[in-house]
Amino acid sequence: MSATSPRTVGPGVVTGVIALSGVVVSLMQTLVVPIIPQLPRLLDAEPSDASWVITATLLAAAVVTPIAGRLGDMYGKRKVLIGSLVALVAGSVLCAVSDALIPVIVGRVLQGLATGVIPVGISMLRDVLPAQRVGGAVALVSASLGVGGAIGLPLSAAIVENADWHVLFWLAAGLGAACLALVVALLPAPPSRVAERFDTPGAIGLAAGLVLLLLPVTKGGDWGWTSGSTLGLFGGGVVVLVLWAAYEVRVAQPLVDLRVTVRRPVLFTNLASILVGFAMYAMSLTLPQLLQSPEATGYGLGQSTLMAGLALAPGGLVMMALSPVSTRITARHGARTSLLIGVGVIGLGYAVGLFLMAEVWQIVVTAVIVSGGVGIAYAAMPALIMDAVPVTETASANGVNALMRSVGTSTSSAVMAAILSNMTLRLGPVEVPTEDGFRVTYVVAMVAAAVGLLLTLAIPRAVRAAAAPQAPGPGPAPAPASAPAADLPSTPSTTTPTETR
Repeated sequence: MSATSPRTVGPGVVTGVIALSGVVVSLMQTLVVPIIPQLPRLLDAEPSDASWVITATLLAAAVVTPIAGRLGDMYGKRKVLIGSLVALVAGSVLCAVSDALIPVIVGRVLQGLATGVIPVGISMLRDVLPAQRVGGAVALVSASLGVGGAIGLPLSAAIVENADWHVLFWLAAGLGAACLALVVALLPAPPSRVAERFDTPGAIGLAAGLVLLLLPVTKGGDWGWTSGSTLGLFGGGVVVLVLWAAYEVRVAQPLVDLRVTVRRPVLFTNLASILVGFAMYAMSLTLPQLLQSPEATGYGLGQSTLMAGLALAPGGLVMMALSPVSTRITARHGARTSLLIGVGVIGLGYAVGLFLMAEVWQIVVTAVIVSGGVGIAYAAMPALIMDAVPVTETASANGVNALMRSVGTSTSSAVMAAILSNMTLRLGPVEVPTEDGFRVTYVVAMVAAAVGLLLTLAIPRAVRAAAAPQAPGPGPAPAPASAPAADLPSTPSTTTPTETR
């Protein structure tokens, strides 16, 4: 451990603090789901304006992850973790004391900025843990993404049903403050490895391009997919990102090293991550609506928001429980195999779900299978990334991978909402999604998993040379920065595995 650590703690404590912080940060994504229908009334705003409470967090999370990763590589991962949690606490308090739309949106942006905790925390594990503990720790922290989302829904629903909605944000502030105190008191401060100037133009360009691209994805349903605003923003986002990429390959110290990003292991892992994020978020959007659809439809299960959340909560526990399984698969067969299994299980879950829609327990079975696949896949992706990039770029590369998952979830939100809003039946004064609409979302998620499986098969197998024996004992993990695929130029790295096609 670093000499600058606040105190000497064991690997389990380090992993536990980072995993808990990941759970709390990911909880922010589902924190306001139970009050979405009430937001226009609570904030005295039009429904289209109130939806920014959700959109703002998604956009902020997408923008911050690659930037936070680069800052962690340059200035120290512990500092970035502290800054991220400070933003979470500040945003939560701002929402807790506000009743107006604009302050709540600003608070939700600050909460979204805390998302950098997860990729930076995962990368920190590689720096400070003994080599034999890194795989299991990375898998556990990766699983925190699903656990936070799964427990957030029933927890938020229970609070909303029994207390004022502001309590949601006071709870978030308290949890964020507790994580902040643990990080300050217990986590080591490994030295930063990159003595470079921060690429401010690159950060601005990436942020602008992502906002222009993801904004119409999340708001296209409200604006119209063929409207001038939607198409104009899409086009503008593509142009900005192309110009940004042209700049990044020419600058000496880029925010994102695109030469590393286009290596086959990194590129296809990131592309597969988009599909995994898509399939995961489809479950979060579709299953609660099916559970809460009125029984009068003939297929709805008539559950309350709280009961729907409780029905999905076991999925989060399964994600956590399967993280050691993913670690063992990776240790024996490689992270590529773990990702293949995880994506395959996700597709299987949706296939089973097509025939299990009539009872609450059947929805629970679907959620558990899909969540199990997500847990295995999420644990494998950081391992694939860290094996393929130099040790000086682990946080940045994990940030880009987290961004790809955010692109997947944002796209899933738009696609599933479009399907369910266009396949409806009228039930009294309201329109509800049809049974066929829910089945179509399952099929679309299955297709996403199938494409993700094909992309994973395109990841080269990595065969490592035998490592020199090391003396036992604690110490930071070595820096096994893998070489890129043989068909692309690379920067030097400390070890060179051979990739077979």
